[in-house]
Amino acid sequence: MSDIVLAIIELDTFPNDVARRAAWIAKRYGYDLELMFSDPTLGVLRDSYLVSSQAQQIAENIREAQEKILQDLADSIAASGLTIATSVSHEKPAADAIVARAIEIEPKFVVKGTNFHSPAERATFTYTDWRLIRRLTVPLWLVKPQDIKEQPVIIAAVDPAHRHDDSDTLDQVIVDAAKALAENTDGHMHLLHTYERLVEIGRHAMLTFKPVKLPIDELEENIREMHREKLDALAKRNGIPRDDVHQLPGRTHEILPMFARAQGADVVVMGALQRGAMKRRVLGSTAEKVLDHLPCDILITRN
Repeated sequence: MSDIVLAIIELDTFPNDVARRAAWIAKRYGYDLELMFSDPTLGVLRDSYLVSSQAQQIAENIREAQEKILQDLADSIAASGLTIATSVSHEKPAADAIVARAIEIEPKFVVKGTNFHSPAERATFTYTDWRLIRRLTVPLWLVKPQDIKEQPVIIAAVDPAHRHDDSDTLDQVIVDAAKALAENTDGHMHLLHTYERLVEIGRHAMLTFKPVKLPIDELEENIREMHREKLDALAKRNGIPRDDVHQLPGRTHEILPMFARAQGADVVVMGALQRGAMKRRVLGSTAEKVLDHLPCDILITRN
């Protein structure tokens, strides 16, 4: 893996914010930076035999304008003292080109802006952000258009009671990434775990199986204690102060955005298990559900 940050520059996802965030990351970790301009739509004009030579000339003019935009972005962050490279991709789909470049240079981070996705877009699972969550094997940093505080607040979202075998490893990767980020940026890290309550399940069971009643309160307390025990063990192994360890009841995709807002979070660190195609589709769903609702950047790590 090379000591480089790969920033994906797209005109429709606040390129200035992405370039500045990528430079901020590279500077604090001591990495180099590559700005990769991605515009798959231009390839249609440039390569198709069905368009006129005039259209191809227009495409060439657009390409030159894009290269100037890219160079202007590089110049705008040159004062940071970073070593900055640039590249341009017109390949379609964009996610394939980004993954291919990441495989080629093995960056420490891929940094990309993210826009709001409509329910229809979320349902298709074809848009670039979704495909990158599933396919990248390096950490993916998704940028929201906001400034990061001088001493950022970082939330590590873990699930130490997860039933999958690799969850312990993934939780440790999440914690390691969040701690490294806090150390490199003089930030403050919180450890968060959410768990689903049994109240609604119990109500349904009592309606279905009357007059049988489940000891919901007792089961709820046992589950809470079991989750807390695993969370505390993870925190203890990593020297995380108890005041920075939080366990909250509820669904992750509902609780995490609210907690992030309450803490004034700048970055939420989450994980994605590397599994087979169908399992990866399911295991990436939490990140996908919160993507549009978190008010801050998201760093997705890999096991």
